[in-house]
Amino acid sequence: MQQISQTMGPAQWATLVILSILWGGSFFFVEIAITTLPPFTIVLLRVALAALALHIFLLATGKPVPFDARLWGAFLVMGFLNNVVPFSLLAWGQIQIASGLASILNATTPIFTIVVAHFLTSDEKMTGGRVAGVLIGFAGVAVMIGPAALAGLGANLLAQLACLGATLSYGFAGSFGRRFARMGVSPVQTAAGQVTASALILLPVSLLLDQPWTLAMPGGEVIASILALALLSTAVAYILFFRLLASAGATNIMLVTLLVPISAILLGATILGERLDPEHFAGMALIALGLAAIDGRPARALGRLVTGRSG
Repeated sequence: MQQISQTMGPAQWATLVILSILWGGSFFFVEIAITTLPPFTIVLLRVALAALALHIFLLATGKPVPFDARLWGAFLVMGFLNNVVPFSLLAWGQIQIASGLASILNATTPIFTIVVAHFLTSDEKMTGGRVAGVLIGFAGVAVMIGPAALAGLGANLLAQLACLGATLSYGFAGSFGRRFARMGVSPVQTAAGQVTASALILLPVSLLLDQPWTLAMPGGEVIASILALALLSTAVAYILFFRLLASAGATNIMLVTLLVPISAILLGATILGERLDPEHFAGMALIALGLAAIDGRPARALGRLVTGRSG
């Protein structure tokens, strides 16, 4: 069984940053799509089109997903934990609470993942540095989004619990998803299997609740946003997700939820010309400090420097 390294290398950190950009961009695509399409239809189109693209790629390369009952059972569990439950809970929660508060609650994902991985894995045990780093990073997300987002804290308790339930589901998905590398399934095959299983689960839900056949044909901008959401923020993103999960583990990969707000804000400033305020920079600094604490190498380097000077 492949052993997980708790300290990520430069290539793994770069993959994590790229993943945060892909998932940070999904907020823009969803914001455009939600003006015309209902939530479950958006999620279904997202995973179904991603599945189609990934299966076409696998067929073209001659490496289709194996038809194995045990493997597809695992895909159904992974799709349920990593897509169906969190996407549905977040969509329901965001109807009742502000998106800023939902983002802060979503940033608790690494905290839950550390706890889950501590009990469910042998090589991702909880450490003081990891816990401290996640809490510092979480504080950075709260500072970046601003105190106004906390105004609704305490109200709409069920909606807030729904968002926290989504992050807990992500935590279990991270630990569960490590098995695919042990089963000899490539990241592309795993991504294809997961989103296919998610589409199969979400299809009856969308048909029952959204009745998509009654909807008007969306415009070009909405269609483009759905394609970007499916191909970039889902198909490509999940290939990177499972590749990083196999080498860096569940706890490290869920740090992406701390980086997503940075990516979303920087994309807004770059593409939409939105203003960056002092709290944005302060929040980014705290997140950077938290990630450094989790990584551990800056602290070890400082310790060696201090020891060398004192010696």
